[in-house]
Amino acid sequence: MLIAKPIALLVATVGSTVLFILLSRPNHSPTPESMARSFVLWLHGLGDSGPANEPIKTLFTSPEFRNTIWSFPSAPSNPVTCNYGSVMPSWFDIHEIPITANSPKDESGLLKAVRNVHKMIDKEIADGTNPKNVFVCGFSQGGALTLASVLLYPQTLGGAAVFSGWLPFNSSIIQQISPEAKRTPILWSHGIADKTVLFEAGQAGPPFLEQAGVSCEFKAYPGLGHSISNDELKHLESWIKPLLQSSS
Repeated sequence: MLIAKPIALLVATVGSTVLFILLSRPNHSPTPESMARSFVLWLHGLGDSGPANEPIKTLFTSPEFRNTIWSFPSAPSNPVTCNYGSVMPSWFDIHEIPITANSPKDESGLLKAVRNVHKMIDKEIADGTNPKNVFVCGFSQGGALTLASVLLYPQTLGGAAVFSGWLPFNSSIIQQISPEAKRTPILWSHGIADKTVLFEAGQAGPPFLEQAGVSCEFKAYPGLGHSISNDELKHLESWIKPLLQSSS
């Protein structure tokens, strides 16, 4: 059975419980007065849960993140084809593992999940967060959902980060990407040794995005399998910081 889980700070697994150890204490530097509120929405992988990923935020110790609201939602439980119909937390159906650049796609389930993500983003913007301070990030299935969610959102967001993800839709989606969505920057990170979502599936992303007129930074991590490394998360922190908008 496939259960994709990020392992940032992961040191042990007991049953289905993920244990984390914090290797360093957060930096308690004061928040710059000019720093506005920001929002990071993190979408987990297949079979995982939002709360199990919450320790990820402890790596973001820069003062710029002291006004950041983090959200770690959990996917609803659904039968998953690649796991023989087993019911587990899943944003949409996955038909086969490993996932390749040509794997079949569950676009109807994907679009339903996208609408739910958009509701979360809409609520945060309605609460006063600048859309350009909204960042959507995701691992594996959550990374695929991240990509679809930002490309189909009607506004320019701060950015999107895809970890070990893939293109969960067909090329026809290009016609649905608005000029505003095309201005949302995307960071795509993928382990070369990934045997669950093959590296080729990640490599297919940047050419597609280039064709759609979307900016994408792609980073390959030699030796990394289907997981998230601390190096990836520290790079994400440095990537987000210059994109944050001030309150002035």
